[in-house]
Amino acid sequence: MRIGELSEATGVDTETIRYYERSGLLQAPERQANGYRAYGPVHLERLSFIRHCRALDMPLADVQRLLGFVDQPQADCGDINRLIDEQLIRVRARLKSMRALEKQLTTLRTHCEAGHTASNCGILQELVSAAHGEACACHTAPSSES
Repeated sequence: MRIGELSEATGVDTETIRYYERSGLLQAPERQANGYRAYGPVHLERLSFIRHCRALDMPLADVQRLLGFVDQPQADCGDINRLIDEQLIRVRARLKSMRALEKQLTTLRTHCEAGHTASNCGILQELVSAAHGEACACHTAPSSES
């Protein structure tokens, strides 16, 4: 199959496929006589694996490590468990940060009701105050209630 077909089959952009080839995540395919890349089932399977790992928001370095385990199935899986544990830590930290952001936005939203003009909008006033370095309720340090 050609790169466009591989892209369509996996949902991965063609430029991303080329990047994965350059970075060594995806083996370079053989070239047909006309110079087109000829991808096979092995490329489809590996690219699908990469895409799934990326959907789990894994950094490419971790995907590379996981692919190393795919290529060496006899290796101990303790490192795989540690890799996933590290990803869980990153995800949990991001969730905590997102909850704090939600709280700040919720607080900011309470500063204005519909029906006002932009000139007397409490949200805009709070944002302008914050931009000028003035303390506002929406930028207070998040509490540890998360």
